[in-house]
Amino acid sequence: MTEQLKEIRDDALRRLMKSRSEDGMWRGSLSSSAISTAVSVFALQRIDAEKYAEHIRKGVCWLHTTMKADGSWGDSVESPSNMTATLLTYVSLYAVGQAPRESSQYLQGIFEGESEEALAKGVLRYYGRDLTFSVPILMMCALAGLVTDWKKIPPFPFELATLPQRLFRYLNLPVVSYAIPALIAIGICQMNHKRESSPFAFLHSFVKSLRKMFVPKAMRVLARMQPTDGGFLEAAPLTAFVSMCLAEGGFREHEVTQRCAQFLVSTVREDGSWPIDTNLSVWLTSMAAKVIPSEQLSPIADQLTTIIRQNATTSVHPFTAAASGGWGWSDLSGSVPDGDDTSGALVALHRLMAKDPTTGVRDVPSEAVNGLRWLMWLQNNDGGMPTFCKGWGKLPFDRSTPDITAHAILAMGLWLPSLGGKLKKDVSESLDRMLVWMEKNTSSVDGTTPNGWTPLWFGDQDAADEKAPVYGVATVIDYLMSARHPVAERLARTQIRFILNTQNEDGGWGGSRGVKSKVTYTCRALAALAHFPDCYEEARMRGWQYICQRYKDGTMYEREPVGLYFSRLWYSEELYNVLFLLNALKNMTK
Repeated sequence: MTEQLKEIRDDALRRLMKSRSEDGMWRGSLSSSAISTAVSVFALQRIDAEKYAEHIRKGVCWLHTTMKADGSWGDSVESPSNMTATLLTYVSLYAVGQAPRESSQYLQGIFEGESEEALAKGVLRYYGRDLTFSVPILMMCALAGLVTDWKKIPPFPFELATLPQRLFRYLNLPVVSYAIPALIAIGICQMNHKRESSPFAFLHSFVKSLRKMFVPKAMRVLARMQPTDGGFLEAAPLTAFVSMCLAEGGFREHEVTQRCAQFLVSTVREDGSWPIDTNLSVWLTSMAAKVIPSEQLSPIADQLTTIIRQNATTSVHPFTAAASGGWGWSDLSGSVPDGDDTSGALVALHRLMAKDPTTGVRDVPSEAVNGLRWLMWLQNNDGGMPTFCKGWGKLPFDRSTPDITAHAILAMGLWLPSLGGKLKKDVSESLDRMLVWMEKNTSSVDGTTPNGWTPLWFGDQDAADEKAPVYGVATVIDYLMSARHPVAERLARTQIRFILNTQNEDGGWGGSRGVKSKVTYTCRALAALAHFPDCYEEARMRGWQYICQRYKDGTMYEREPVGLYFSRLWYSEELYNVLFLLNALKNMTK
């Protein structure tokens, strides 16, 4: 490692250690979000405009302050303008009588007209058959009076949420697994608002009376799903959509609605804005435990081990009915266990647990055993690994995905030598099934086109299709090579050409070929190339020169919105550049 890279590493490490909170975790700071702020302001206004007047005022002020010259907004302040952020912000400002004329003109250009029919069609076309976000957007438009014909909004069958959760995967629901609270709240609001004047009004009235019988049970389901702090998924958008629809649907004073309001009030920032989610504390802490050099890690290893072990779930999760044993992205009550965070925690635990000095085998704590079993419980029948729920394969955010599957391969592969008996056999079989799935979903490529390893939760706003195959391919290569499994290594080696052929002239990488270079994606690519120390020296050298130049320019730690939240919502996290950089440097010095 050159002296300059040592200087960069030491600087990044200082920043990382300084950002650690008093409780020992890394909580980071997610970017403020126009979408979160707009829907939160609107929800508080619908719940009690007088009580929450100051929060509404400050939120409106922040939205006006961050508006671009053409009247538009992006998801974060670093993001380019988009339809969703602009529409939701316009609706929120419209509701308080402060809608900018420029925003209206911008949206007319997006929807090719100013009619509510053009608006509804445009939103539904943008999100396709996944109604998880398009229907809530249109509901907010309807509550504000911008859409007056509610028949233009696809109905949500809230009654289905009263069925046992194990059946949800078979019901072909119009939303992904994490959006059941929205399904309930929006469906009830739609039913209560609907008026029929057709010749079949009597029949419609009869059906409505039958549907009303399901409302109490649906509300009990919703209350059971609500975390103790009131925030569904620790996310302002989902919590706000639920509460605004409950307020309109006759449940303004209901406990669920009021707890939603308290969550929104408790998570607002001093400047009046809201982030897309509260924090990524477990994810960031697991990443930190994996990249900190051994000499700095040793003094805090016991504390980090305790923290990670304590954040494993210990009961069936009320939101997704997930079995106990997994990890979510945060230590807060609204977090939900998922495949990526569980694998991340298992990998971190493996590094933190001491080896037996005689056998070289690590102690296997009960949390690791339960975590491995949780991943096997989550694994889809096709062999791949989804995010939240097994079997929900109809919509993108519920399907098996390469980067999450590769992460599980790494987690299981690391622990496998320390296991015994039936657990070792089960984990080995699960690994084999994942590798078969990976092989089936690995296309041969010419080194310039994506190979199917496009990530689910990361993208690139500068790419025409907003995708980031560079992140996906590089991350999968890193996971598979770290797993040290012959099949995994063979798969990884087949895709390295894609990384080489997507490097930009400046030495860095963007999310896709020819897209503006970014620190995050460059570090991911370098982490992958580091597994081939005897090859690709020129590519690695040019990549590190790009990093050194960014460090010299003072732009190394500028926020980059590469995180892709639910339904195409963008965010940045202040620690991503630091953590990805340290990961690449760690791989280089293995």
